[in-house]
Amino acid sequence: MKLINSFGPNPRVVRMFLAEKGLSIPTTDIDMLGGDNRKPPYTDKNPGGQTPALELDDGSVLGETVVICEYLEEIHPTPVLVGRNAQERAEARQWQRRVELNITEYVYNAFRFGEGLGLFKDRVHCIPPASAEMKVSAQKWLSKLDGLIAGRDFIAGNEIRVADVVLYCCLDFAKDVGQPLDEANANIMAWFKRMDARPSATASLSPNWTDVKMRG
Repeated sequence: MKLINSFGPNPRVVRMFLAEKGLSIPTTDIDMLGGDNRKPPYTDKNPGGQTPALELDDGSVLGETVVICEYLEEIHPTPVLVGRNAQERAEARQWQRRVELNITEYVYNAFRFGEGLGLFKDRVHCIPPASAEMKVSAQKWLSKLDGLIAGRDFIAGNEIRVADVVLYCCLDFAKDVGQPLDEANANIMAWFKRMDARPSATASLSPNWTDVKMRG
């Protein structure tokens, strides 16, 4: 199998997941900043046009970030990043779903419609007036999550799970492009520092992140 990789927080999720697993797989890079992911031949493989994608040995392609992570967990079940049994997996997916629906989708669209408009306006349908309210929605749920994770080391409990990787990569990207972390969320700040200190956080950064001035 081969990871079709690029700059960006979602490709970083898979890279960080792989690093947490201690896995290394072949990669090929695509120029996401240049828009190569939005046209053939890439869209022939992944019609969603987003990155990353995982090309399997039979030529089929998985094109959703968390689906890729779950596939990797199934074929390399340890160390555990989704769950050891049905209940643990359900709980991990529950938190991952909450994080994506209530926080990361708002954060990313706020960027696409706001600070990133120049990059995205000709690639996806953008709604610039919505950017500010999307930021508010994301911050409100982060404040809610701050209370929900009180007493935990990680989002779903005291072990790292896929939701932690998804949210960390999102917030680490967003904090430098118009959506800073709110220091009033003490539990989120402590969690973020724990995630940021993990070797996988540094190992997963794109080599050119300092050039583009975004952590992806």
